[in-house]
Amino acid sequence: MKYYELDKEEKKILDDFEKGKYKDIPNLKKEIARYQKIATMTLRKKKNINIRLSDKDLQKMKSRAIEKGIPYQTLAASVLHQYLNNQLKTKI
Repeated sequence: MKYYELDKEEKKILDDFEKGKYKDIPNLKKEIARYQKIATMTLRKKKNINIRLSDKDLQKMKSRAIEKGIPYQTLAASVLHQYLNNQLKTKI
């Protein structure tokens, strides 16, 4: 059996466990699902940003958005998202 050196925090956890300070969680699967949902919702939060664009670029964006039938803010977010994901895949 391997010997592991525990740090101070790990020793405290082990000591508390051996003293029976930890208790079972009723409905564990339900609680796990609840916390997973909380984590997912936290990651889905959208943030507002301010960005300065030239009038020409903004007009082009609005024009393209009209062609696609979507709000220009949605188009801007989509273009940025696609750019970032493509850049990460190609590892610039």
